[in-house]
Amino acid sequence: MTTTAAAAMPAPFPFAAIAGQPHLRQALLLAAVDPGLGGVLIEGPRGTAKTTAARALAELLPDAPFVTLPLGASLESLVGTLDLGRAMAGHELRFAPGLLARAHGGVLYVDEINLLPDALIDSLLDAAASGVNVVERDGISHRHAARFVLVGTMNPEEGTLRPQLLDRFGLCVQLHNIDDPSERQAIVRARLAFDADPQGFRDRHAQAQAELSSSLVRARALVADASALPYTDAVHEAVSAMSIAAAVDGLRADLVMLRSARALAAWEGAAAITAQHVQRVAEAVLLHRRKPEAEAAAPQTAPPDAGSRSAGGADGESSAGSADDGDWGAMPPEPVGIDRVKPLRPLIPSFRQQQQQAAPKKA
Repeated sequence: MTTTAAAAMPAPFPFAAIAGQPHLRQALLLAAVDPGLGGVLIEGPRGTAKTTAARALAELLPDAPFVTLPLGASLESLVGTLDLGRAMAGHELRFAPGLLARAHGGVLYVDEINLLPDALIDSLLDAAASGVNVVERDGISHRHAARFVLVGTMNPEEGTLRPQLLDRFGLCVQLHNIDDPSERQAIVRARLAFDADPQGFRDRHAQAQAELSSSLVRARALVADASALPYTDAVHEAVSAMSIAAAVDGLRADLVMLRSARALAAWEGAAAITAQHVQRVAEAVLLHRRKPEAEAAAPQTAPPDAGSRSAGGADGESSAGSADDGDWGAMPPEPVGIDRVKPLRPLIPSFRQQQQQAAPKKA
């Protein structure tokens, strides 16, 4: 016996009520405004609202599905394959859609994406960046639209993505545990209130949700208009300077940064794209592309409250000029004497001694 109510998914936590993690919320909204950015990669520990935010984002999109890609999925289940049932019954070659087709217009969520096989990640990122899924296999040639917001999460301690795949993610956000007591308490109170009365909690945030949804529809329409929000020379100069300072490979960072700045300007209803828009999206674009030798220049692209890589010390002071100051207070290495140790005789007799003991004595 089955019931529709039992099979229905529970109502998601409203996106408007998510407290904390401002960089995660901004990156998800930018990817929703322009899905062509290539998705959002979220690095961080458990319990930092990764899944909650991704599921809540799908609710803001009109009639948007939320599709989860399991770790054990095959390439056929992801991109689609030949419909064997129709082929065997009616001798007809027909395409059976996969998860990419189901996620069209919504959100495709991949937990622990760094544990997926490279072949799945490659096809996933291809479709996310191009908006089209192309299948050439099993005697079929098929293509269909696949515009979705790709959200992948990973814990760097459990393995990393190959640099070629990592670079193809549009934005990257690095989450940290919240250390502010008042902020932690606000998040816990909101979650407890939602668990106690989900519908009542959603009703209290319904107006804010509606405003976010309408703003998202307006921003997506503005981004789709090729004549709106053109890039100025000042914007191009700011993007080039930051990409060169980060020592990134190729030009993908420049293209993603320009599109992200335009998406942010559209989301805020700005009259034009400014260098400030570039500054605010730069860290999410460069975080996973920055070369190690450019780490010292990272703070200049991050907002003051960005929870990302920093060159400052534990007390918040800048480390500028540390190369000239050296390691202040370091003690020189002291020589350590080496005492001679009396050689030890082995307790187990050698192989030659064993042979001599075992040989019979001559008469």
